[in-house]
Amino acid sequence: MAIYKLGDGLIDTGAPDTRASLAAAHGAKARPLCVCRSPGVEMYVAKSSGGYVVKRMPNTGGDHEADCDSFEPPPELSGLGAVLGSAIEESPNDGVTTLKLGFSLSRAGTRMTPASGAADKPSATTAGSRLTQRGLLHFLWEEARLNRWWPAMEGRRGWGVVRRELLGAAENKEAKGGALANSLYIPEPFVVEKADELRGRRDTLLASVKRPPKGPRPLMMVIAEVKAMSPARYGYKIAFKHLPDFPFMLDEELHKAVRKRFAAELDLNSAVEDSHLVAIGTFGLAVSGLAVLEEISLQVMTVNWLPFETMQEKQLLDAMTAQGRRFIKGLRYNLSALAPLASVVALDTVPRATAMYVVSPGASQEYCASLDALIAQSRFASWRWDVESAAMPALPAATRPALPPPVRALPDLRREAR
Repeated sequence: MAIYKLGDGLIDTGAPDTRASLAAAHGAKARPLCVCRSPGVEMYVAKSSGGYVVKRMPNTGGDHEADCDSFEPPPELSGLGAVLGSAIEESPNDGVTTLKLGFSLSRAGTRMTPASGAADKPSATTAGSRLTQRGLLHFLWEEARLNRWWPAMEGRRGWGVVRRELLGAAENKEAKGGALANSLYIPEPFVVEKADELRGRRDTLLASVKRPPKGPRPLMMVIAEVKAMSPARYGYKIAFKHLPDFPFMLDEELHKAVRKRFAAELDLNSAVEDSHLVAIGTFGLAVSGLAVLEEISLQVMTVNWLPFETMQEKQLLDAMTAQGRRFIKGLRYNLSALAPLASVVALDTVPRATAMYVVSPGASQEYCASLDALIAQSRFASWRWDVESAAMPALPAATRPALPPPVRALPDLRREAR
């Protein structure tokens, strides 16, 4: 729940009469004000899932107080800045976000060459005009607020929660001229007693990607947790968790490309026992009914579903979590590893939020110079760990009161305000 100023009065999104007030504001295109700061930060009302939600205006997340549910680090402290306004276009007028994707959702003729099928790690010169598969995964993760952490979230994130929040994040998003949700498959949590029911819903959903008599083959996107990648009788297969009877196939060359391009992610997942390896990929259905992957990207995550890139970054996330800290995990989107990025933004430090940076061993002079410039220009406090020269410094002191998070910030509860 949250409170906003609307006209001369206040509206509480947790009150029973909120729907009527928000519906009227939506129809009048009125702009509620978030009262985290005076005189207020302008918001807008969007229609979603048959109801109404209050959302931030584009590019205003940094205008809110760090304690506010609408706060986001400014785009320059994450990979979002490189794609916002180009690959991601938000429209407050209708509440729809248009995404420009750098990969196809259809295929004419045979599948694309495997060499490009796993080429989702951008180079240093990648433009922000289109989202890579990793960029799309990070966007949905951030929209679902799965990159945020409060102590009250401990033990409250499972695959069912992750799936529901990702599907909610896909609402009111358009890509390739259609609704993103219509092209997205995220498997339901598997329950043995409901296996037939789950299989039926899956087959109904995937019927939309069956090969047509003529014309381009439609593709869907899958987001799922990898259980194993292993040889098949012909080629290779990926077994996703919650899909025990439905492997996704990939040929030998695509498998080789995945092993090469995502070697770090695969190694981290193998080394960290409780980590999750999340895949996003495009696939079609063969005549046989088998799912065949076209492209794929991998992201390793902590036990709490927070993305990480190195063991040192995981060490930082673990330390913040163990101390009961409130923070946002920075996401890279399309940015290459050559670009500096805030690993974490601590929300519980006063008087400013704290951007926390992990500098990996072997970082170039150009990287360090870019990071120094980023820190100098930021209005946030900064914390820096140069891994090559020192052990992890003491974390910045938590000086904000440990207030419970807003209701919608708990991932297993439905969101009431954006």
